[in-house]
Amino acid sequence: MNKLGDLSCNEFLTELASAAPAPGGGGGAAMAGALAAALASMVANLTIGKEKFADREPEVKELLEQAEAERVRLLTLVDEDAAVFNSFMSCYKLPKTTDEEKAARTAAIRAAAKQAATVPLNIARSSFAVLKLADRLVVSGNPGVITDAACSGLLARAALRCAEYNVRINLGLTKDEAWNAQAAADLKQLLADAEALETRLLAVTDKALQ
Repeated sequence: MNKLGDLSCNEFLTELASAAPAPGGGGGAAMAGALAAALASMVANLTIGKEKFADREPEVKELLEQAEAERVRLLTLVDEDAAVFNSFMSCYKLPKTTDEEKAARTAAIRAAAKQAATVPLNIARSSFAVLKLADRLVVSGNPGVITDAACSGLLARAALRCAEYNVRINLGLTKDEAWNAQAAADLKQLLADAEALETRLLAVTDKALQ
């Protein structure tokens, strides 16, 4: 099968809608984050090269570069999420006849669960990075497309929230309390910061539309 990130929109949606468990919520979150990044890039591209925005062009070019990097990263994470899920599921098929096999199987499941939580945590981090870009673009981007920048931010926060649940469902299976506590703390901080950013960028957008 082709890489999920290389499929057409219709092909990806068909895969997502199928009975196969992967791609699933994590892949959908990563794709939503990639859409958010693409919108941020669009806003930047509609700002760069216009004489009346020349004073902000260096900043917006930097934002464009960052948005494109996150778009590539998030598309990669679509495939990583599916791969880690399939690897996780394969651990349950390991033999469990002897005590040694049972111990090895349990260890493999716990290690795979940690990886299955790590990938959506990376999706959350990358989506938050896109949200930060959107927060800057509603101010520095072309005001004619300020609502597109706002949509980028909304999609990015939605992607982060979806990734959150994909992290949380796997934490209970790692049996690593210290690692789980750190992951949960990182996630909590991302969510709090994202809420503040979304509130601010929407306030800026709403004011501009009055």
